[in-house]
Amino acid sequence: MTTREEIKFPAEGGIWLRGWLFTPDGPGPHPAITMAHGYAAVKEHRLERFARVFADNGFVVLVHDHRTFGASDGTPRQDIDPWRQIADWRRAISYLEQRPEVDPERIGLWGTSYAGGHALVLGATDRRLRCIVAQVPTISGYEQGLRRIPPEAVAQLEDSFIKDERAQFRGAPPRTQAIVSDDPAVPASYRTQDALEFYTQPLPIGVWENTVTIRSTRAARMYEPGAWVTRISPTPLLMLVAANDTTTVTDLALAAYERALEPKKLILIPGGHFDPYTSRFDTASTAALNWFRTYLF
Repeated sequence: MTTREEIKFPAEGGIWLRGWLFTPDGPGPHPAITMAHGYAAVKEHRLERFARVFADNGFVVLVHDHRTFGASDGTPRQDIDPWRQIADWRRAISYLEQRPEVDPERIGLWGTSYAGGHALVLGATDRRLRCIVAQVPTISGYEQGLRRIPPEAVAQLEDSFIKDERAQFRGAPPRTQAIVSDDPAVPASYRTQDALEFYTQPLPIGVWENTVTIRSTRAARMYEPGAWVTRISPTPLLMLVAANDTTTVTDLALAAYERALEPKKLILIPGGHFDPYTSRFDTASTAALNWFRTYLF
């Protein structure tokens, strides 16, 4: 029977990152997978289901919350720096390496959405990883912004960045906005119905809050993980792309896949950005499991 353990490991700045460690039955050491979530989400946003599929098939699985989110430490809360998240994820790999249940020569990485972009960067820059899975990955913050933000709204958005920067210079904390809202009068990162349903799904009290710093949006618009895709080889890359993704945008992911070098594989999943977690879970989880079996067993 797969067991789930609450764990923590240290990261730069004297903080602790917290998460779950899933351990399969049987004697080790086992191959391992490290997992993390996307933009402003926490591990309780449907990651356990993926982790248990992997663990039930013989993998040790580590799922951690990014700093300033969920169970992990870090201030200001609800603040996203993609490069800090990547540096923290390297610590997760190091933590797995020293676990007695884990074979440190057989570690893979699974990232989704914003963390799918992180998976591309880590696949290109951390050769401890034997393979990676990037599910509905962020490819270009700039290009995504062009698709998702109406041109007439850009000036107001940029003005909010400037006001936030000036306020921080004067000693104020970073300003915040909603992660999701269907009210046009409320500044928010996402407004689509599928995003609203995903982020606001029932979760334990206190696990997640509908707030993110405004400077996180600026950082996201500057983040270009697709630039690293040609450097991932020879690490095997699996990309899971939703055919009608308007969040991380289907055509950007397909173009990035074409730039990637072998070994690589593309799985095109029907539906939108959040369907791999829900209606297309079996397709997404099975494809990732088979990839890990191929390169970690």
